[in-house]
Amino acid sequence: MKERILEEAERLFWKYGVRSVTMEDIARKLGISKKTIYQHFSDKEQILYQVIQDKAGKDQSAMECMVIETDNPVEELMSVLTLMQKNADGVSPNLLIDIKRYYPQAFAIFRQYKEGHIMRSLLENIQKGIFQGVYRSDIKPTILARLRVEQIELAFDNEIFPTDQFSMHDIQSELIHHFVRGMLTEKGFEVYNQFLNKGVQPIIYENK
Repeated sequence: MKERILEEAERLFWKYGVRSVTMEDIARKLGISKKTIYQHFSDKEQILYQVIQDKAGKDQSAMECMVIETDNPVEELMSVLTLMQKNADGVSPNLLIDIKRYYPQAFAIFRQYKEGHIMRSLLENIQKGIFQGVYRSDIKPTILARLRVEQIELAFDNEIFPTDQFSMHDIQSELIHHFVRGMLTEKGFEVYNQFLNKGVQPIIYENK
């Protein structure tokens, strides 16, 4: 039952944000009483904390598997960023806003994951890409890794990207491809274009 509660809570939080979802909403969707939920969790914040912790753990494991499956930094980075884009699709911008403003313990887990695992993985990827010649040698790995990490929260900023004008899918797609393309060498563009779907227009590298 505990796992079912966490799964339904995650679905509701991701779709509507955290503040607008009540314990009663979760109970009603599961067809159980609130008392049953309180047998496993003291309050909504504890549920959220566990949801964020579990999600970070699952995503970290998935990303580590992608790194093992390929030795090519471009394929590795595109696979990881595509996973992040998929995770963001359909997520309410209110989710991160609510967590950041009202649930400091849950936000601390998210920030630790973002500035720890994601930052470290990006830095290692960029350094490996420079070494293999698929990323430009004149870029600054730490600056670019930090830039990409901050873009995660930027995509959820409703003042910059109003939800009535931009979809989360489009925002993530543009940020991801802009970030990757800016680092690529001619060799890197060849791998990048191979990764893209057949229906996507390939990028022509111009050696100026």
